[in-house]
Amino acid sequence: MAYNDDSVLARLSSLNESHDSIATAAQWIMFHRRHADRTVQLWMQRLKDSSSTKRLSLVYLANEVVQQSRIRHKEDFVIAFSPVVAEAAAIAYKGAPAEIQAKLRRVMDVWKDRAIFEVPIQGAIEARLDELDKARGTAKPGFGGSPFGSSSVGVPSDFAPLVSAHQKVSKLSVPLKATVSSANQEYEKQMDPDTAVPSAPVYAARLNGLLKTLANAEIAVAECVKAREGLVSGLEKMLDANRATLESDRSAASEFMKRKEEIEGKKQQVEMAIMRALGPADGNGFPEEGGSASPPPEPDRPEMEALTPPTLDDEPMDLPDETPVQETADGQLAGASSTELKPNSGPSYQAVLISTNGSKKRRRVNDSGDFPDLGGDDGIDPEVAEMLKEGNEV
Repeated sequence: MAYNDDSVLARLSSLNESHDSIATAAQWIMFHRRHADRTVQLWMQRLKDSSSTKRLSLVYLANEVVQQSRIRHKEDFVIAFSPVVAEAAAIAYKGAPAEIQAKLRRVMDVWKDRAIFEVPIQGAIEARLDELDKARGTAKPGFGGSPFGSSSVGVPSDFAPLVSAHQKVSKLSVPLKATVSSANQEYEKQMDPDTAVPSAPVYAARLNGLLKTLANAEIAVAECVKAREGLVSGLEKMLDANRATLESDRSAASEFMKRKEEIEGKKQQVEMAIMRALGPADGNGFPEEGGSASPPPEPDRPEMEALTPPTLDDEPMDLPDETPVQETADGQLAGASSTELKPNSGPSYQAVLISTNGSKKRRRVNDSGDFPDLGGDDGIDPEVAEMLKEGNEV
């Protein structure tokens, strides 16, 4: 395709983030490197009119072109991009989502590490991006979007070397994927047995280009390997230091545990000595050494005898009703009945009405205890005996 503005704009319009699209467009643009100034002007125009995603693809295209130019020592595009690259970076960075801004930052860091542009131009790029971050009120992203940020502010001093090493690995990893993928594709394409072998001069030129691609991939991988080795070495040193500190802490913890047990035993001995000196208080003190701390056994419960109720007569006894004895005015005893008291009469019984389980029964009661037999008239005054006799006759 012949070079003109329409062909350049068509290439830029069909560009996407895939490696094949970027590599194909970069090769065509570099083939027409004598039109580098015009190509950069059209690229800048297209960048201003594109969305954030499209701008990222255009920046990737510029990155591929300038890096290949440095490798091949054809600096036409490096010179052409230098006056506008700072402004272009600011246009692509401003208003872009955080994810796209982080990707743009990584591209700019690669330019700085590999010295693609001169130091003043690289400083101008970073200054423009920092101004946009300050105006937006956000910090410069770094460390692959990690909370550590791009500097070691707020990071412990022991981790500062690791942060720097990790940032370096992250910067090298971004372009490494594209370089390795391009080298693998080119190698498979040239070594494919199904591909027809061109003429010798063309085939030699292709093999020469493949050698350069493989050399670039080798250099990029070697740099990434070196950076990762430094990161791993720093991690191993920190790990060894922490392991040694861990063993020391474990020994200290074990020693303090032994001392604690020793002091606890002495404390118990002192408390026992104090209690022995005070003596037992109401049996609530500590037991004597060698004695049993268990309470004495309780005595057995005494056996209780069963209560046997008295036997009651089932047959009631009919006794004559007796009139209560009354005392007359002259001191003599008078009764309503004519029953006489005989000195030698046997024991008398009295029927008492009782109630058992709802039934009424009579029980004989011996009244001999109330009126003892005096054994005749022995010891009784004759006058008293006469009075008793007269009272009985009445």
